[in-house]
Amino acid sequence: MKAIMYKKFGPPEVLQVKEVEKPVPKGNEVLIKVKATTVTVADIRARSFTVPPAFWLPARITLGFRQPRKAILGMELAGEIEAVGKNVTKFNVGDQVFAATLKDFGAYAEYKCLPEDGPIAMKPSNITYGEAAAISIGARTALFFLERAKIENGQKVLVYGASGSVGSYAVQLAKFFGGHVTAVCSTKNVELVKSLGADKVIDYTKEDFSNTDEIYDVVFEAVNKSSFSACAKVIKRNGTYINVTEVLPSFEMLRAKMANSLKLIMSQNSPETPEALNFLKELVETGKLKVVIDRSYSFDEIVEAHKYVEKGHKRGNVVINVEYN
Repeated sequence: MKAIMYKKFGPPEVLQVKEVEKPVPKGNEVLIKVKATTVTVADIRARSFTVPPAFWLPARITLGFRQPRKAILGMELAGEIEAVGKNVTKFNVGDQVFAATLKDFGAYAEYKCLPEDGPIAMKPSNITYGEAAAISIGARTALFFLERAKIENGQKVLVYGASGSVGSYAVQLAKFFGGHVTAVCSTKNVELVKSLGADKVIDYTKEDFSNTDEIYDVVFEAVNKSSFSACAKVIKRNGTYINVTEVLPSFEMLRAKMANSLKLIMSQNSPETPEALNFLKELVETGKLKVVIDRSYSFDEIVEAHKYVEKGHKRGNVVINVEYN
């Protein structure tokens, strides 16, 4: 089978299409013929090894010290089950599925084996493979953090970075949970974010979200491009600050937590579960959750796709159509 591999950390050009052995499912595994995968920020960081300092040692252990331990990237996929192990009972040959592969990567390939009880679910019937592939990391991440925030009906939620993958899902899920959502994005993304259901949109190129009398119950920082001091100015006492990229709270955060009983929800490995994917599937099929696709690339265009995402301005998700031509 064809797979996109890299033998050293570096720029997008280290990615190359290679011929590798097609996997065979174990007794509890399904073999998925991958139709689509995505390019996520996590893929970019793994390929280039540009990780936050707090992640350096665990990232080296996971990704490799001198060269990549896992030569095939790709952390989410959608496709069709081609074969099943002898002990599999949940899925059948021909089932259309989507899945998260963050644990061991490997979605940048024509085939991928996954355990049947892993983060895999039937694909929403009303969307494409490319759209389905773009759910399993970004939407799951937004869901995980917002569930921990325990948003109550009518609470005010600010989402900073509302046009990215996690942010676009956070806007919609915060609305689903009953929040009154203010979204922060750039000028070119204002109409997109409005279409996702945001009650108010702030264009950060024209207005400073922290220079206002508005106070929020929850601030969701999806891209880590705002300062905590700015966010703290608009969070009410006993409110919640979410940052999906920062691992450890700063001294300033801890001081705010002590002074204002602020709840801090920081980055951590959100669990990959089929239950979360099935919940998101239902939201998509009932029209409560939309998938935003910025661009789609072919398998051979993986370098161009990584270059584009690396610029840091993608809207929603970037898809790779895996079927090799």
